[in-house]
Amino acid sequence: MADGLPCRKCIEVHERLKGANLLERIDNIVTADERDAASEGMTLAREYEVDRAPFFLVRDEANAVRVYTSYFRFVKEVLNREVSETDAVDEMMEQVPDFL
Repeated sequence: MADGLPCRKCIEVHERLKGANLLERIDNIVTADERDAASEGMTLAREYEVDRAPFFLVRDEANAVRVYTSYFRFVKEVLNREVSETDAVDEMMEQVPDFL
């Protein structure tokens, strides 16, 4: 973030991956530093038109890249792990602006 600290969601996702022993299935973790537009994460975010963190890039056998901005979708579709419906809905609600 602009203050140099990781975002709350990034910390949460990292802890979830660690707690589920899934970090070893991640090939590379990069930082999107808002203070440095040339940071690897900011460069990838621009290249893949991603406007939120964290996000996951998955390269398939055909060398095509798929972007995941949902942790639970990534875990379910790529890492083949079950996710609770409640967790998935909570994550979706966090990504939607407040309704008033």
